[in-house]
Amino acid sequence: MTVTGERLLQHARDIAASLGNVTHGRPFTVHLDVWKVHNKVFLIVTDNDPDLQIFTVKAEPHRGDALRRDFATITIGRYLNKQQWISIGPGVGITKQLIADLVHDSHDLADQRHRKQQP
Repeated sequence: MTVTGERLLQHARDIAASLGNVTHGRPFTVHLDVWKVHNKVFLIVTDNDPDLQIFTVKAEPHRGDALRRDFATITIGRYLNKQQWISIGPGVGITKQLIADLVHDSHDLADQRHRKQQP
């Protein structure tokens, strides 16, 4: 079932909150809810803007390209590196499972980068 509007954003937040070593806050602006793992951003939820109900996650570039091709409401990352980030809005095919997969994958990518930097 397709997830729309505020449910999309809340589901992304709920998934992020369930993951390990996660913090969140609003370091950039009050309108961006930023989630980090080991101080590395993995999720940005745009808040308090009914015209821009999106969340942004890190993605492998080839997967991001495929998702943008397959889903009309998945676009290049709104706030960060356009090759490694995608933004997801409500629309056809955006399901709870897809949201969970994207948030988990983004968390893993950010956490993997942290692990590589450890001595």
